[in-house]
Amino acid sequence: MLIGIDASRATVAQRTGTEGYSLHIIRGLIQQGHEHRFRLYFRDVPPVALFPPQDNIEIRVIYQRRLWTHLGLGPAVRREPPDVLFVPAHVIPWPGTGRVPSVVTAHDLGYLHFPGKHPFFEWLYLDWSTRHSTRIAQRVIAVSKATAYDLTALNGVPPAKIRVIYSGIDETLKPVKDPEVIESLRRRLGIPGPYILHVGSIQPRKNLTRLVEAFARIQDCVDGLCLVLAGREGWGYRKLLARIRQLGLTKRVILPGYVPDEDMATLYSGALAYAFPSLYEGFGFPVLEAMACGTPVVCANSSSLPELAGDAALTVAPTDTEGLAFALRRLLTDEDLRRVLIERGFEWAGQFTWHCSAQATLRVLLEAAGT
Repeated sequence: MLIGIDASRATVAQRTGTEGYSLHIIRGLIQQGHEHRFRLYFRDVPPVALFPPQDNIEIRVIYQRRLWTHLGLGPAVRREPPDVLFVPAHVIPWPGTGRVPSVVTAHDLGYLHFPGKHPFFEWLYLDWSTRHSTRIAQRVIAVSKATAYDLTALNGVPPAKIRVIYSGIDETLKPVKDPEVIESLRRRLGIPGPYILHVGSIQPRKNLTRLVEAFARIQDCVDGLCLVLAGREGWGYRKLLARIRQLGLTKRVILPGYVPDEDMATLYSGALAYAFPSLYEGFGFPVLEAMACGTPVVCANSSSLPELAGDAALTVAPTDTEGLAFALRRLLTDEDLRRVLIERGFEWAGQFTWHCSAQATLRVLLEAAGT
């Protein structure tokens, strides 16, 4: 079978969750599907190391910067249709590709739960593109049960069309135990002392203002304690900075920007605790990544996060600032609790592999193609 894949998001240098998903699921599919051929569509020539050459891989570069899906990918698919088209992190092309069986991954519908947390035109595009793609696709992969529920309840996608497939986590994320390596990264990122960590784009949906306010309540329970918010600047970044200044925390809240993948295991491993109070997540990768690196986690008890956390993390209501502060204090001061959560976290996170995700995704692609 010839499987066409929109691989445009896999080449993004500063990958967040959806870009990381795109890269790892494509690699997994190639590893699993030896008997199939893969046609990968890109906007630019990809680095050779991204997908090393193989006889069953065909690279198609479409130099279309704007309206990539409809002016670039769409005509390419229509000219030489694959047996099935997989769109892991974008939009199914329109018009004219409806005759090609397609599968799309739906990552989250948070924009419907919290419309005010997105710029207006971004919200419009998210709403249109999600409805369009889930309507035209033969199968929709939901990355969590919470996302599957939202697809049906909020977008009217028939349950029979949806397949829930959990994502995996990067196998390189393991505990870093060398204190000199951790200290070197701390110095490089400007982290002056022990720290609580959050990883993700700095935007309102991540609920970081409440996290900063919770941190203000417990900052003195460990000498020199800092809060590290690692991630690229997003919408609402300046409002967060203003709140940090109001609370007098400019020297205690560290914003190092985007941290490269090669440093993430060290960053997670060096943290005393990981905090993820996001208002909505389709699949919260950092929860599992922190667990895999031996860091105890507190996260929100909403959207997909209870599924991902299991019994290996403390959970709190995302709007309960006092509850978040209490949970963080427990993680910092209760050694027995820390030990239990670290042990549970290792075992729990180990179940989420790209090998399993790719196997299940390949089955869905074959199903959509009718083979």
